[in-house]
Amino acid sequence: MGPPPALLLPLLAALLRAPAHGFNGLARKTGESAEVEPTALPTPAEREAEARFVSTAPTLKILNHHPLLEDLLHEAFLKKDYLAQAPFLPAGTGPLLPAGALQPAPGPPEPEPSPRTPALPRPAFPTDPLTTPAGRPGPWGEAWGAVPGADPSWSPSGVPESSTASPSQASTTASTSLAPRAGATVVPGDEEGTTTTSTITTTTVTTLQGPAPCNRTLAGPEGWLVSPEPTGVPYDGSLDCTYSISVYPGYGVELKVENISLAEGETLTVESAGGLEPNLLANESFLLRGQVIRSPANLLTLRFQSPRPPSPGSYHFHYQAYLLSCPFPARPAFGEVSVSSLHPGGDARFRCSTGYQLQGARRLVCRNATRPFWSAREPLCLAACGGVVRNATVGRIVSPGFPGNYSNNLTCHWLLEAPDGHRLHLHFEKVSLAEDDDRLIIRNGNNVEAPPVYDSYEVEYLPIEGLLSTGRHFFVELTTDSSGAAAGMALRYEAFEQGHCYEPFVKYGNFTTSDPRYPVGTTVEFSCDPGYTLEQGSTIIECVDPSDPQWNETEPACRAVCSGELTDTAGVVLSPNWPEAYGKGQDCIWGLHVEEDKRIMLDVRVLRLGSGDMLTFYDGDDLTARILGQYTGARGRFKLYASTADVTVQFQSDPGAGAFAYRQGFVIHFSEVPRNDTCPELPDIANGWKTSSQPELLHGTVVTFHCYPGFQLTGTDLLMCHWDLTWSGDLPSCERVTTCRDPGDAEHSRRVVSNPKFPVGATVQYVCDKGYVLAGAGTLTCHDRAAGGPKWSDRLPKCIPETYEPCHNPGVPAGGRQSPERRLYPAGATLRFSCTAGRALLGESSLRCLPGHPSRWSGSPPICKAGETTTPHPGTPPAPLSTPLLTPGVGFFLPPPPASYDEFYSNRNLDAVAKAVPSGTTLEGTNVAIAVFLPVLVVALLIGGIYLYFSK
Repeated sequence: MGPPPALLLPLLAALLRAPAHGFNGLARKTGESAEVEPTALPTPAEREAEARFVSTAPTLKILNHHPLLEDLLHEAFLKKDYLAQAPFLPAGTGPLLPAGALQPAPGPPEPEPSPRTPALPRPAFPTDPLTTPAGRPGPWGEAWGAVPGADPSWSPSGVPESSTASPSQASTTASTSLAPRAGATVVPGDEEGTTTTSTITTTTVTTLQGPAPCNRTLAGPEGWLVSPEPTGVPYDGSLDCTYSISVYPGYGVELKVENISLAEGETLTVESAGGLEPNLLANESFLLRGQVIRSPANLLTLRFQSPRPPSPGSYHFHYQAYLLSCPFPARPAFGEVSVSSLHPGGDARFRCSTGYQLQGARRLVCRNATRPFWSAREPLCLAACGGVVRNATVGRIVSPGFPGNYSNNLTCHWLLEAPDGHRLHLHFEKVSLAEDDDRLIIRNGNNVEAPPVYDSYEVEYLPIEGLLSTGRHFFVELTTDSSGAAAGMALRYEAFEQGHCYEPFVKYGNFTTSDPRYPVGTTVEFSCDPGYTLEQGSTIIECVDPSDPQWNETEPACRAVCSGELTDTAGVVLSPNWPEAYGKGQDCIWGLHVEEDKRIMLDVRVLRLGSGDMLTFYDGDDLTARILGQYTGARGRFKLYASTADVTVQFQSDPGAGAFAYRQGFVIHFSEVPRNDTCPELPDIANGWKTSSQPELLHGTVVTFHCYPGFQLTGTDLLMCHWDLTWSGDLPSCERVTTCRDPGDAEHSRRVVSNPKFPVGATVQYVCDKGYVLAGAGTLTCHDRAAGGPKWSDRLPKCIPETYEPCHNPGVPAGGRQSPERRLYPAGATLRFSCTAGRALLGESSLRCLPGHPSRWSGSPPICKAGETTTPHPGTPPAPLSTPLLTPGVGFFLPPPPASYDEFYSNRNLDAVAKAVPSGTTLEGTNVAIAVFLPVLVVALLIGGIYLYFSK
């Protein structure tokens, strides 16, 4: 037996309410009003697995929103990845909602308007935020209906519900909030007491308002924050509202201003509350519609103050969580940093340049927190005072503080040890010691007792060729006193095998070698970087002496020199001794020269001069030319353009100035550019050439491009120089032709194509229509050619009318005639036969010459049979003698045919012809029957019509 009907009714009602509950936000959003009972919020006793998060929020389309973050948050909440993390902040003084409250709950239905209750406008957004209303009264009506003891429900969009309440709730609220105050006397059953209570109730409902939606805490990955609707009821005092938005640690709050309209005197501030002290992000002066504000922490606070209720300003915000990241770590001086990711879990790795050591962690990890942070401070790259370098191959050692000055009272020792079977070569990059008791000693061994091979006390000049060790070790000692300081020293070392030369080195330059292992016989060629000149050495050196391999020449040096003549299309001019400081009393002149029809562009990238130094640019090839510019002191990057093909650069330094700071000077890049009164020169195109309408590319000049055979032009073939000295289009190109042109159609034919693009190897087959024959090759093939483009294998064929052999005269039947009469009849011709008087034509009266190879007649010739008399049909005029009568049985008596014609037809053929011709008796009977039947039918129809007419 099934359940009783009484039990089915509640179940059916619950099923009917379920869709309205699940899609409440969507129904309200589309403007439908659902009159349903309020649903109580889930309680903490409900199981967490029964709470299901359903989002009705629209797709995020806001500024600075990363689509990956949207997918990340959506996927994470669907998988409940945050269940084990810290919960959102509690909603102020109100109770914290359970996890099950995160499913959407329908808002209460709107009550019927009554004279006692003011009607509140319905907000534009359909769902409720996770908030707890403040307990104090305010100038607004209730933000939403609430069941006593329950908080408003959380919805994915976090938008306040309109102020509604069911009838049952309205009665409960009235009985709770409108009860008589203490001290009032009400006599049950008394008429007067009842009237007094009714009066008090009516007055209270009119004046008191529900709690204002002010001072709330919003929690969730996304939501809306809107200002409540005013009630129009007077309210004394100012308004001070605070809204707090919190998301999970590791995420920030992104706030977008959807709309804002504040009255004069009102303030609205946005602060980040994740740190020790609030951080002001924006205020009412900077809040504009569409603006996006990002909090660097997971807490955001908005404070709204209005001195003039009940008509305060309005605002509408949308917020969402975004993934925070660690700040990009600082690159250490004389080092590098590489970062895998700035988000929590990413790491940053540091390394130092040669000669410097890392002080600190080599790897930092981004930690997740309210504000993500790196696991440690960024390390530093410092030049250590001494150290041991085992298995030294290639590197450098520098003094502490290099390239700055070293400190006082230092005693530093470095031990360099090459691998087994190797020796060391030491190259002096820079040595700058104070002129007192500072000292640099290099020993050929592994301790302080080893014999010195260099002592700054005893050697005035540095050895250009460097130092070679006799064994595996070098011992370097640097000592400084308590006074004076300098840049110190930078030494480069490299290890080399026994029986080989050491690896050469040139600062500010490069070299090429015939063998990277540098055995005897290896040659090395040197070159300098742009702006430097090769000095004090040979450009090419060779490794010689098998017994004791060594270079036959000293390695050269690249230096930035004072003065020079430069004729390259592009280059660099450096201040003397760059990047070191230039000296006092310098007077340098550089000449820059390009082709006569070109101009020079100067790009001054670095300019750091003393106050008494001068850098001058002349627009010509000497110092009497017009001055382009004259500069002193420091200045940012700028450019100059010369009006001629020559520029003179003059640099003068003050001979009486003091010591200059490190790296002072200038860096100038120059390049050849087109004239500024013509369009830029167009380059030649590959596999083609160009022609110009005039020699100089002035405005109006037209340049035409052509391609070599086998290539076709891609782009426009004509370019014109406009008034603004720009070309009318882009440069075309000549592309190799890889296809044949369409060969076309042959008239009176159809074609079969293997590839519609006609590449090399494609075929086109032509098939002529019926009656036409092909003249030429029936199939064309696209062939490639070494000189020129692809070509078809043959010319286009033609379809000409087909020619057939003529038909011979079949002969004249005895007693008959032919029309026309000739010996040969062309294909398609018609031959007609007729009989003489007294003869009947048996057979076809006309024959057609059917085309073919050979051509043939369409049938056998007829005969003219004698001895039969035929009577013409009444009303039929006699046919002319030249036209045979086609009606069977009707004809003329013809005279007997000649003997030759009788011989042409056999008796058997004559019988066949006679049988093929039907007699006229049957046809005549049919005609008689029709002639009798038709009048009878007409008379019967007439009588029937008369009968029907009178019968009515």
